[in-house]
Amino acid sequence: VQLQASGGGLVQAGGSLRLSCAASGGTFSNYCMGWFRQAPGKEREFVAAISWSGVMTYYADSVKGRFAISRDNARNTVDLQMNSLKPEDTAVYYCAGSNFETTKVARYDYWGRGTQVTVSS
Repeated sequence: VQLQASGGGLVQAGGSLRLSCAASGGTFSNYCMGWFRQAPGKEREFVAAISWSGVMTYYADSVKGRFAISRDNARNTVDLQMNSLKPEDTAVYYCAGSNFETTKVARYDYWGRGTQVTVSS
């Protein structure tokens, strides 16, 4: 499956952004989908994940209550709504797909190109 993320940009602290990831070339509804991010000089880290059915969602503690992940299996998309953004949310954000319901980076086999999110103070 091929993944393409979009929606990044520059926003002031406290603002909102919505990232979207479009999938093609596979059976999207088979996959657990996740969002990850990587800041300069840091390792890629888990942000949020959603089960194939959309029933189960998972969040990193750092974004819980501020970010919301959702998916539309009819449109083959997964979104990440990001509210109350902080400068420490600045990173390249990646969407990814896994055959497992997991938050572990290493268990995700399908990755899209990232989209830059910059939060100014």
